[in-house]
Amino acid sequence: MGIAYLNGEYLPLEQARISPLDRGFLFADGIYEVIPAYGSVLFRLDEHFERLERSLSEIQLTNPHTRDEWRELFDTLISKNGGGNISVYLQVTRGAPDKRDHAYPTAPQSPTIFAMTSPIAAPAADAPDTAEGLSVITMEDFRWSRCDIKSIALLPNVMMRQHAVQQGCAEAILIRDGFATEGSATNFFIVKDGVVLTPPKSCFILPGITRDLIVELCRDNGVAIEERNVSEAELNHADEIWLSSSTKEVVPVVKIDGKPVSNGKPGPVWKSVARLYVDYKRNLCGES
Repeated sequence: MGIAYLNGEYLPLEQARISPLDRGFLFADGIYEVIPAYGSVLFRLDEHFERLERSLSEIQLTNPHTRDEWRELFDTLISKNGGGNISVYLQVTRGAPDKRDHAYPTAPQSPTIFAMTSPIAAPAADAPDTAEGLSVITMEDFRWSRCDIKSIALLPNVMMRQHAVQQGCAEAILIRDGFATEGSATNFFIVKDGVVLTPPKSCFILPGITRDLIVELCRDNGVAIEERNVSEAELNHADEIWLSSSTKEVVPVVKIDGKPVSNGKPGPVWKSVARLYVDYKRNLCGES
């Protein structure tokens, strides 16, 4: 099961234990990050640090480490798990006070810091000419109104992802007040008439690190892109649909609610952006 980090100790994952009074366990009072590494090189780490710091600040939880301390922790954990193409999952909670109480503890409290790794499967972008694409469904977005915080309170996301799985699909794209927001565990893009569209950052979507990189790559390479609200009708009539996340990178959707997207195959704009993404990743991380 690999080596995990828990509160200053590196140990086999199956031996990691937390208190039942931990506020992450009782209240989902904590945040998380997922950071990919390619060839053991952490990818877009400063951007992940910025989001980690923002999420901690939004829930009034003091960052327990400096960036250099975090970097050393992650590098050590990657090394202890064999390196390579691997993702780091980090979770920070408000710790385990002496009693259960909804209010934040007033006495000084040590946070619970947990991290583990998982291998990264070969993403679709690595082989755009042979990628098959995913099927998705649409669902009402019934989550809370602070989706911009990378909170561990993911039960609504879990429920919606499970509904997609039970329909034989990989993901659910969420609809709020007639507009698509994001996937249950992804950001999304559409292409219409050669223009890439993705919703702007707001309290209703997670500020995805991969999302931001795709926006940058499009703008830097002459791919027309707009950050604006995408209606449900536009989603359903898109020429292309993509999903993005730190471990999936950018992946095409070929079917939505049982209907093919365009001709039911990954589109040409996705293939172009996928190649840009892979080139950027390999230049940054030295991945072969």
